[in-house]
Amino acid sequence: MIPQTRLISAIALAAALAGCKTKGDIVVDEGVGITAVRSACPAVGIPQNTGDVTTFRVPGDTTADNIDVVAAMTNVRSQCNDAGEKVFTEVSFDVQARRTDARGPRSVTLPYYVVVLRGGRAVISKRVGQVTLTFADGQNRVTARGQGTAYVDKAEATLPQDIRDRITRKRRAGEEDAAIDPLAQPEVKAAIARATFDVLVGFQLTTDQLTYNATR
Repeated sequence: MIPQTRLISAIALAAALAGCKTKGDIVVDEGVGITAVRSACPAVGIPQNTGDVTTFRVPGDTTADNIDVVAAMTNVRSQCNDAGEKVFTEVSFDVQARRTDARGPRSVTLPYYVVVLRGGRAVISKRVGQVTLTFADGQNRVTARGQGTAYVDKAEATLPQDIRDRITRKRRAGEEDAAIDPLAQPEVKAAIARATFDVLVGFQLTTDQLTYNATR
């Protein structure tokens, strides 16, 4: 199992690399203001170092000659429904895998997780699923499908009205705060972080597997 502190660090970095869900445009209309466009639907992605997994025939030997199966997540897709009080997100992805020995039929089951992250740091929920790779005799490459679901409270994913007003208020030239970016103000940044959720998927790696991915 991955220690929670290490998991949080990995997924926080992945969330930062994925970018912010908030988009700002300068509006010139009887003054200057900022229009912020954001959605209650979470961004979806794969945290660094958890999107692939390598298994070995002999435990403890991580040389190339000892590799058994290599699998990687790809084609991550999501569907979001934010019409109700709960924001429902369904995530699907492909797992592409190859084995080094194609002799005989074989099934390999790999665990994966679906995490809801708030503000780029706090793990709100985590679910673990499994994807099974089925190799036919003589087949060394296969593709399988995985999926997961996540729920977020829509009220918590929505910016408070006073924060939205501060962001979108038009500022006229000469006003004291005309040149101040409201998105840079600490209270606004904190409110946006609290209302920002991400859904992240990755393989449920052991400590050794995570170390291998990070240091290979």
